Amino acid sequence: MNRRDILKAGFAATAAGLAPRLASANTINFSPMPSGWRSFVVTTRVEPTFANKAWIPLPTFEGAAWQKPGTVSWTGNAKVAERLRDPKYGAEMLRVEWGSVSDPVIEVTIQVQTQDRSLKARTGTVPPLGDEERRFNLMATALLPVDGIVKETAEGIVRGRTTDVEKAHALYDWVVENTFRNPKTPGCGVGDVSFMLKTGNLNGKCADLNALYVAMARSVGLPARDVYGIRVAPSKFGYKALGANSQTITKAQHCRAEVWLSGHGWTPVDPADVRKVVLEEPPNNLAMTDLKVLAARKTLFGAWEGNWVAYNVAHDVKLPGSGEDAIPFLMYPQAEDKSGLVDPLDADAFKYKITAHEVMT
Repeated sequence: MNRRDILKAGFAATAAGLAPRLASANTINFSPMPSGWRSFVVTTRVEPTFANKAWIPLPTFEGAAWQKPGTVSWTGNAKVAERLRDPKYGAEMLRVEWGSVSDPVIEVTIQVQTQDRSLKARTGTVPPLGDEERRFNLMATALLPVDGIVKETAEGIVRGRTTDVEKAHALYDWVVENTFRNPKTPGCGVGDVSFMLKTGNLNGKCADLNALYVAMARSVGLPARDVYGIRVAPSKFGYKALGANSQTITKAQHCRAEVWLSGHGWTPVDPADVRKVVLEEPPNNLAMTDLKVLAARKTLFGAWEGNWVAYNVAHDVKLPGSGEDAIPFLMYPQAEDKSGLVDPLDADAFKYKITAHEVMT
């Protein structure tokens, strides 16, 4: 898809009515609603082969009615192990240094409570977003520009829309309809939004597709943010693609998104998971008219399931104690050896394992 086709698709999306094709999705039960807290223990064990430093993200994001972090503890043979917070975004991590230890190891355990969330469950009045927080969630990042082709594309998509909800939903529909999940993308992707739009390569994984949504929302004045986390349990609604289907969750990272809507507050949005259902939900490569896809598309604007925990909402993270450039986001354990940062997706160079289990209370 070239740049002109992208813009044409954006204009067409603003005129598309959704009600008729979403009505039949009611036959699939995908209806997350707050119904009680679930408790999980998440353990990250790091045993780097060559590295002598590591930074381990901690799922300590506080999500009001949907996530409550608990105690954090660790064991191992590190010379230095300190819990730190990114000064800009508040992302928490454990910074570790081993020095000359021959068999470095650290095991970090955190308790966290989660709950399904849905706009339908909100009651009362939501106060407006503060001016400083609004500015913060409208600004560009290194990979999420809010001008140029990003703004031009987004403005075409929301043309004719007047309310925050209408604009946010038009952007959501456009991402769902014009992108696709690429199984060959390493990890969760990078999120280079400008590259995606300029080349027309509108593919990737969650950190790409949801970043595209966030950047376009910001460019038209809708505060939005990526929320980086990891799946910790199967979906109770039967979606194989939308859950962690074993206690080993080393590769279960997932980036979600939120957009601030006047009168509603921070609203869950996850077009990337709609595309994941299309590609990966058995029997795979589902049609957009499949009932499972329709249900996911209807639900994932305004709700998400509490089988996932959030690490942070941080971009352009400078790892404390590292001489390397900032990383786009902190969703994987990071490590550094004498040559610099180790690829967190390279199992041979950087050995780690993440597990999660639910604690019944």
